[in-house]
Amino acid sequence: MNAQFKRGIIELCVLSVLVEKDSYGYEIISKLSEHLDVGENTIYPILRRLTSEDYFTTYLEESTEGAPRKYYQMTKKGFIYYLSLREEWDAFIGGVYHVINQGGKKNEDILKRFKERINQE
Repeated sequence: MNAQFKRGIIELCVLSVLVEKDSYGYEIISKLSEHLDVGENTIYPILRRLTSEDYFTTYLEESTEGAPRKYYQMTKKGFIYYLSLREEWDAFIGGVYHVINQGGKKNEDILKRFKERINQE
């Protein structure tokens, strides 16, 4: 995925995972990795920052597979922040889809129109 696309949206993706349920870092990375190319070096700094800004709290929970896990839990402030970002994203992506899909969504349709335009020149 294009790094410029990814850079601005990962924070919203992390918030989207945590709005559903409390999760630990590796679990968040695994969930996001199903759809995006992300790793620890991207996610943990976001988790630390959002925790320091009081959007998350943390707690430890024992694990049957080793050391206790640090869980992240969204706060009310985090939920309000998530809703704000989500609203901005929805407005932004709606505008983007409108612009890039003006002439249709299928590559064949776009290619046909492009060829017609080239032939007119």
